Order: sequence, then structure tokens, then C-alpha cells
Amino acid sequence: MAQKNPVRQQPSDSASKTETANPETHDENMASLRRFLVVSLGNPGEYRDTYHSAGHMVLESFQKKLPEALGQPSFASERYGKKAVRASAGAKYTLLQSPTLMNITGPWLARAYKDFMVDQGLSPEEVGLVLVHDDLEEELGVVKVRQWKASHRGHNGIKSVLASLPPMPDAKWARVSIGIGRPDDRDRTTVSDFVLSKVPWQAKGILQDKGGSGLWEALSKLETKWNK
Repeated sequence: MAQKNPVRQQPSDSASKTETANPETHDENMASLRRFLVVSLGNPGEYRDTYHSAGHMVLESFQKKLPEALGQPSFASERYGKKAVRASAGAKYTLLQSPTLMNITGPWLARAYKDFMVDQGLSPEEVGLVLVHDDLEEELGVVKVRQWKASHRGHNGIKSVLASLPPMPDAKWARVSIGIGRPDDRDRTTVSDFVLSKVPWQAKGILQDKGGSGLWEALSKLETKWNK
């Protein structure tokens, strides 16, 4: 049963080293990338507009910044992973905002990912799965590509996803982190209160501007890497 309380970010004792995705050995027989499934993490309901849901804000901004020629539709309620999800399904990008509480995202995402491949008739080599999430250890609006199995840094949503999606041969998976900064005090209560606080309009503008453009650049880099 889903928890009734919102999931709180666990503070880390010190900032971790930045981890970026590194090119992997390429198999000449590997299928080319055909679609992106981009999923943002966040909490629903009253906690949707908090720092912990920065991934949702950035994904919406990304959709609006895409060229009109791509025909990316606006977000609407659709069914993915047996749940109603805010989704924008275009020819190249399928954008999903996780509908669950942060710490139980994994099981839903695993099902949505597998159902998506079956429905589209695609293999893991042909679908680029990208997880978009908030990051306390980066300055507000800083976007970085990270390896799928990079440190979760105490992020409960990432913990859940990594536990539910074990390594799959030839799968194209990556994470894109969105910096939200962090309070000066690093005690558990202060950090938890911060990530569950409403994002001020000035900060939201930075997330939408820098985050949306940064996600576009990140996906472009991943597309180049995965199609080598």
C-alpha cells in the first residue's frame, strides 16, 4: 500500500563527486535508438510544486521548448503502467511524469517501461530510457547526464527505481539530474523541509529556463552516444 506521507530526501554528509555518463563499448550488431521514454520523478498532489518535483517542472518546460516541427503534444492524462499519468507522446519523445509517491516509483516505472516496449514493438536497444530527477548537490538549474547506476545520493526515488530495474543487456538507460541547491544546514530535518517546500517563482523560472534547455542538450548527447 502506498504511503500517505510524502517521501523526504535523505541528507548526505558531504557532496559527492559529479558522475557523468561515460561511453561504453559499442556492439556493431546493436540496434539503433528509435524512441526516447523520458520519465520525471516527483511527488503528486500538494507536493507537486516543491523542489523534490523539479523533474516534473523541467519536463514540462522541455516539451514547450521542442521545435514545432516535431509535433510534440501538450501533456494530458493517459494510461501507462496501469495508472493514469500526465503524458506527452510524440513521434520521437514519450514524456511521462511519475504518478506515484517518490519512494515507490520503481515498480510503476518498471511496468510502464516494459509495457511501452511491447506496445511499440521495440527492443531495449531501440528505446532510450531517461530518468529526470532533482539533485541537492548541484546548484539551481544545473543539468547533468549521469550513469544509470551512479550513486543515488540518498534520493529515495532513485533507490526505488534502481531496485526495480536491474541491469538489462544492451539496454540504453541514463539519468539526467536537475540541480536544486541545498540549505546551508545539512541536518535531516532542514533538508527534508527544504525539498518539500514550494519553489518560489524566481527559482521556478530558473528551473524552467535552464532546466528545459539543459534537458534538450542532455538528450542530444545521449542520442549521439547511443547511435554510435
